[in-house]
Amino acid sequence: MWAVIKFDRKNFNYLKNQLSLKMGKNCKIYCPKILVEKFKNNKLIKKEFHLMGDYLFCFNENFKENKIVKQLNYTKGVKYFLEGFNISQREITEFINRCKNLENSLGYITEPIFETKIDKFYRFSSGPFTQKIFQILSIQRNKIKILMGNFKTTINKKDYSLSPL
Repeated sequence: MWAVIKFDRKNFNYLKNQLSLKMGKNCKIYCPKILVEKFKNNKLIKKEFHLMGDYLFCFNENFKENKIVKQLNYTKGVKYFLEGFNISQREITEFINRCKNLENSLGYITEPIFETKIDKFYRFSSGPFTQKIFQILSIQRNKIKILMGNFKTTINKKDYSLSPL
């Protein structure tokens, strides 16, 4: 059963260790992340961001028992367990599987996790056009035709990370 935990970012590594100690080896922790590239002073700066902010997913069969969740609530690094995670297992599993399918070999989500829509504005999160705003004109299987200022071009979906405005 997947649980959604709000955690303290300063104690993230400590929390991962404590959860695996208390819950055993069958405790899986998943925290989707993206890599954002920015140009600053003509240098490419790469920053890692957690997609869910300070929430993470933790899998263990023992989360069915309320008593265990209440005990883990007092672990250093845990702010709280999100209520109702036991009711939303199907949606949580679908979201995690979708994130894992969009990850590259380094574990970063590269493709847009949200649906891209025609005539909407987006911003590049990676590549040579980082932080540039563009409009989507059409979408094909792996290609997107975009308008950036007065410049029309076609880009490959998998080469760039996009974020909606």
